[in-house]
Amino acid sequence: MKKHHPRKNWFMRSIKNALFLGIVCVAFNVRAQEVLTLEEAIQIALQKNFDVRLLQNTASTSLNDKRYSLGVFLPAINANGQITNPTQVASGVRFDGNPYEAPRSKNSNMNGAIQLNWTVFDGTKMFATRKRLDEIAEQGEINVKNQMMNSTASVVNNYFNIVRQKQQLVATAELTSFSEERLKLADLKLQVGTGAKPELLQAKLDLNQLRTANLSQETLLIQLKDQLRQLLGMELPENYEVADTIPINLTLSQDEILAAIENSNQTLLSIKKGISISDAALWEARAGRSPIINLTSSFNYQKTETGISATPSQDLSRLTKSYSYGISASLPILNGLNVQRNVSAARINIARQNLLYDQQKAVITTAVKNAYTSYDNAKKILLIEEENILLAKENANIALEGSKRGLYTFIEVRTAQQSLADGYNRLIAARYNAKLAETELLRLQGELVD
Repeated sequence: MKKHHPRKNWFMRSIKNALFLGIVCVAFNVRAQEVLTLEEAIQIALQKNFDVRLLQNTASTSLNDKRYSLGVFLPAINANGQITNPTQVASGVRFDGNPYEAPRSKNSNMNGAIQLNWTVFDGTKMFATRKRLDEIAEQGEINVKNQMMNSTASVVNNYFNIVRQKQQLVATAELTSFSEERLKLADLKLQVGTGAKPELLQAKLDLNQLRTANLSQETLLIQLKDQLRQLLGMELPENYEVADTIPINLTLSQDEILAAIENSNQTLLSIKKGISISDAALWEARAGRSPIINLTSSFNYQKTETGISATPSQDLSRLTKSYSYGISASLPILNGLNVQRNVSAARINIARQNLLYDQQKAVITTAVKNAYTSYDNAKKILLIEEENILLAKENANIALEGSKRGLYTFIEVRTAQQSLADGYNRLIAARYNAKLAETELLRLQGELVD
């Protein structure tokens, strides 16, 4: 008996065609399109993203204050001077009734002084001020990193959404190849008299629907790429390509994330700095009750020149120099209860910051638990859908081959094709949802940006 060799199925042919087309596309378009990796996208975002740059600009003000905070310990030194050149004309009537007029007199006056005032004790307020400025600067850096974390999460989600839609486009191409095989088979059956026209018409409708879906998918890809270009500060070329796969870290632990969240979550770290800033403000307010001790010193210079001496004893020129130093102290006794008001306000602010910390900790803890639930479920769904897609491919292949032998009706083949389409949709969505949950967990943990 002659052994029958089955024809190559549609799936293998579609794979070979896809590989061939892929090689051709790479050969002709490698210069036209640049492949953008996720790491490159994140690096560009951290440098060019507008939200990050705006927050960096804001933080620069605090860093500038910190850089010059040493000035609170330094003395105040002021210098002032003045030069005048008055001209004097005198006239009058003497006691004997005769008028007189003195010659024009040109004078010159020169004054100068250098004064020093150095606060050596103010209830340690100067130390509190410097600490507050340092804490504000550090909080600014934390806020910048938090914005980097948020921007990176947006980039990751957008990047892998593009990858997701690319995978959907590949799935649509595979389903289109399946529909083309169905159409050829229905046309052949109709020609030999074993088929019906409704089968042919339905195959055409399904093929046209897939072609429409392919066009919509290409449009969505272009729009998502434009959104990524915007996130990256419009630094990407018009035509670029992304990766083909969505890698997923399947080893994240909820307990480890929750245990480290107080020391790694940027929002909580920023609020902690806010508490430290409020503590320093309370320190400053309390210092208002302490005496203030200043060291003072001054040097004075005065030179006077007179053009005409009115009396024999009057000097035509005189130079005076003087130097003084001393110490001054002041003790606040009553200033409208301003010190007590400032102390009370600082305490209220500390209580508010602590309450805000507890609130945000509860919110973030809940967010971690919710994100981990989504992450854990997505992993389980992903494993199931990876098995389902293999079953759906095998089922579709068997149905198509069986239809060629008259063992399956066109309704059964179409049902198998629809199951394959649904399987692709669920699998691709499961991969993307798992990546979203992973990204959110890393963002909440504070480990999304190194």
